[in-house]
Amino acid sequence: MKIINSETQEKPEINYPTNWGFKLIGRDKEALLSCIKEIMKEVGDKEHLCSLGNTSRTGKFTTYNASCSVESEEERNKIFKYFETHDDVDMVI
Repeated sequence: MKIINSETQEKPEINYPTNWGFKLIGRDKEALLSCIKEIMKEVGDKEHLCSLGNTSRTGKFTTYNASCSVESEEERNKIFKYFETHDDVDMVI
């Protein structure tokens, strides 16, 4: 098993299609859920799974885990960008 960290020079090889997960962090859990449905519809009505993650100790932030099958790195990056630029998403990992 190869360890990938900040000192690793090469990118990992990802074989497509593959199932890919996105962790979304935001302030409104209902808005995050809506965002996931909206974006999955936008990128081709993708079947997806999503589950509620953690809530911050103060209750200010909520996470959702969303996953879907992606056909290419380009599609994966496109979905990531949609999430990253959505008004209801504070951070996507």
